[in-house]
Amino acid sequence: MIKRQIPNLITLCNLACGVLSVFAALVWGYTTQAALLICLGILFDFFDGLTARLLGVASPMGKELDSLADVVTSGVAPAAILYRLTEQTFVNYGTQWMSVFFLLIPLFAAYRLAKFNLDTRQSHSFLGLPVPSQALVWVGVALTYDRPSAIAVLVVSLLLDILMVTELPLFSLKFNFKDLSWRTNSIQYIFLIVCAVIIALLHDWIAISAIILWYVVLSLFTQRKHA
Repeated sequence: MIKRQIPNLITLCNLACGVLSVFAALVWGYTTQAALLICLGILFDFFDGLTARLLGVASPMGKELDSLADVVTSGVAPAAILYRLTEQTFVNYGTQWMSVFFLLIPLFAAYRLAKFNLDTRQSHSFLGLPVPSQALVWVGVALTYDRPSAIAVLVVSLLLDILMVTELPLFSLKFNFKDLSWRTNSIQYIFLIVCAVIIALLHDWIAISAIILWYVVLSLFTQRKHA
């Protein structure tokens, strides 16, 4: 019984990070700490599934609990951070009503996660942008800018909302370790090479955001190429 609950406890740590992130952003005004809590939550999100598989205790309940935690950590928390980062700008221009669009992030995230749980096609790769990947875009923004362009943030957030629920196939990041040749893993190699260039050029947390967007762009290109 204890072994069965270990992955669930890790998932609840993910959820706790998400709740604390929301408090940090909206109540205490600490957007940097809120972004770091999202990172920690996503780390827990990675290890709960891995732990469940290693212990052989994967269950439908764990899958549902994982999605509920992700709605908060990778949906509500990024929306809270964006609201805090752009609130003053919208107030200054008398357009604070535009902040309501950030509410779409957790709504689209919840829809995406429910759809993912029922979609048997996404066992090896993704259709649409994963919710934690969308959250990492905003982690990079929050850790780099104190006051980013409110309009740019709003436009990108709407774009990411759409990407979460589209049928866009995203290539798998997993290498074929039985054959590490360029021919077999060319997309993965290209992705890693450009990621290294992005990190070298930017030297900042915004590189996280750029890498996620590069992942989407490369997926768009490769899907068109193979269409």
